[in-house]
Amino acid sequence: MGWSDATLWWLAAGALVAVELATGTFYLLMVSLGCVAGAMAAHAGFGITPQLVSAALLGGGATAGWHLRRSREPGPPPAATNRDVNLDIGQTLQVAQWEADGSARVRYRGALWNVRAAAGGVPQPGEHTIVAVQGSSLTVAPTPRG
Repeated sequence: MGWSDATLWWLAAGALVAVELATGTFYLLMVSLGCVAGAMAAHAGFGITPQLVSAALLGGGATAGWHLRRSREPGPPPAATNRDVNLDIGQTLQVAQWEADGSARVRYRGALWNVRAAAGGVPQPGEHTIVAVQGSSLTVAPTPRG
């Protein structure tokens, strides 16, 4: 007893979903949709050519659509300023005094850190918010009063 075309399409769709779950590649779900289209064409009684065409059109179209959608979304911020990557961003610290070159040394989390003022501001002593982390140097901006 041989397997029908529809069974093969369903097995391919299931295998692609399983691989997607293991790898996290969302594009494989789009290709598995193409396999579902091929299975539906097989259930409708179409031959192998219409099955392949429907699978290619839906799978390829869904993949291209997903790619276009993803390319239009803004990318994540750089790691140096991304709070999802560095939990120090958004924390506050006290700067007692600034050096003439716009740097300072502050105690933060039990250690001394180099601090630079964010661009566009005149360094003033007081409370500052961390806006970026670059290596062992913190970039800070004055904390808004509110």
